[in-house]
Amino acid sequence: MVVVARRHQHAHLPRRRSGHTTSVTIGAELFCLTANQRDDGSLGEVFIHWGKHGTSAAGLVNSYAVALSLGLHHHVPLGELIRPGLDQLFVPNGHTDDPEIPRVRSAVDYIARRLAIDWLPHAERAELGVYTLTERVHQASTWITACELAARRSAPQALRGGWR
Repeated sequence: MVVVARRHQHAHLPRRRSGHTTSVTIGAELFCLTANQRDDGSLGEVFIHWGKHGTSAAGLVNSYAVALSLGLHHHVPLGELIRPGLDQLFVPNGHTDDPEIPRVRSAVDYIARRLAIDWLPHAERAELGVYTLTERVHQASTWITACELAARRSAPQALRGGWR
């Protein structure tokens, strides 16, 4: 029996990359999330800066960014990488200054939601339960309209004595 061992290949990013940096305040803490893309436009790497260099907090978010980036380099789907971070609860948490994500349960929750909104198609985000504030308002108004229509249809039946 011959077994051929293949070294797992990962995608190398170009020397010069396009991307964007998002600054957000969670509670009283400022975070900077930088996301760089591959040549094909997909997410390639993530950097997160928080607090003073050398502190435990800065080291932890940097390690999270490294783990995300390594997963991306090895073609792990972004949805699978961020799923564990969604709804993680720890401080800092609460209100943000991001109008699309006004409230989070933690910095990791914010990072997962921001990456999902910026890099995943709506269908994949919906599977993860990640929506912008505008999308949530639209969902709620659709639900309210449906409830009002159902109530109007039921009202004539109640008036005829159909409900007891």
